[in-house]
Amino acid sequence: MRIIGGRLKGLRLNPPKNLPVRPTTDLAKEALFNILQNQVELEDIKVLDLFSGTGNLALEFASRFAKSVTAVDRSIHCVNYLKDTARQHGLTQITTFKADVFKYLELETEQYNLIFADPPYDLSRIPELPKIVFDKNLLLPGGLLIIEHQSLQNLSNHPNFTEQRRYGHSSFSFFEMKSEA
Repeated sequence: MRIIGGRLKGLRLNPPKNLPVRPTTDLAKEALFNILQNQVELEDIKVLDLFSGTGNLALEFASRFAKSVTAVDRSIHCVNYLKDTARQHGLTQITTFKADVFKYLELETEQYNLIFADPPYDLSRIPELPKIVFDKNLLLPGGLLIIEHQSLQNLSNHPNFTEQRRYGHSSFSFFEMKSEA
């Protein structure tokens, strides 16, 4: 794993082998950020990284000068790794929470420009994520929700769904908060 853009471009991340994660591949992450660079001004945005794991994406957003990155994961080892890595590289805009993502979302009232979720692929509640995010109005106008999931899974039945991009066995489904006219 490495940071592919921004001020920490090229930094290799070496998380402990025992973390309970399946990190987004560099290929998929590169494709995702190519898409985002054409749709979103990444500087000064507020990001919520759900199921953050190693913090691979939280670190990438922070490296690209996101204003704030909130990372949520239930593993204390993942949270501590991300906290330590952020501190080591002066990424003060990253805030971490050790929490169950669904319980965290029940209490969340903040709004974000971008919410990224990379849940375990076998999690049965993945289709609930767009419903919760949009019911709770957690995205700012024009904001994006991106969910990484197995390519066989289809999340297109949500009204805010815009597209699915496949990268081998992984896919990104995009949902958009319509801008107010």
